[in-house]
Amino acid sequence: MQRPVEHHDFDSQRAFDKALANAITQSGRGRPGAPAMHLARFETPLGSLLAGVTEAKLAVLEFTGPDRLSEQVRRIGNRLKMTVTAGTAAPIEQLEQELDGYFSGSLRCFTVALAPAGTEFQRAAWRVLQGIPHGQTLSYGDQARQIGRPRAVRAVAQANGANPITIVVPCHRVIGSDGTLTGYGGGLWRKRWLLAHESAVPTVSI
Repeated sequence: MQRPVEHHDFDSQRAFDKALANAITQSGRGRPGAPAMHLARFETPLGSLLAGVTEAKLAVLEFTGPDRLSEQVRRIGNRLKMTVTAGTAAPIEQLEQELDGYFSGSLRCFTVALAPAGTEFQRAAWRVLQGIPHGQTLSYGDQARQIGRPRAVRAVAQANGANPITIVVPCHRVIGSDGTLTGYGGGLWRKRWLLAHESAVPTVSI
């Protein structure tokens, strides 16, 4: 599969560091005594990824860019009630290695520890996502049935849309019952690329 032209949302690490420092200042840095979330950025063939780690686990991984970073930092800090800071941690180093392996085609299963924040229903939906094998897909209906809520297709789709950890928790592997690509926060072009990269074969129920 031919990759798209390498796309860099930030010109350099220095540009990201400056933008992140400004975003943290604008967000108010967080609450005194609140746990800290360390943010870092990775460049991929699909653009920049913003990673957030807390308590030695990955809590956030989403596509970012200069025009979105400030809003993302504010939203992450407010939603998780954490102090947002720049920095590195062991999970970030592990994630960097695993993302490199994933995009090079040598890694099919992520092992970095995860801590996505969500409701009980959302976490149940995300556990199903983590169980979809590399190279396969699932329908929203199948996903709803797997969590014992066969009529909650729309709620499942909303839970997937709220997934805070892209790629590693592979919501891109869920497609419509007719095989169409629908709903992906990173853009359908990224979803199409990821599925092609994984040589995904639809296994949905009609």
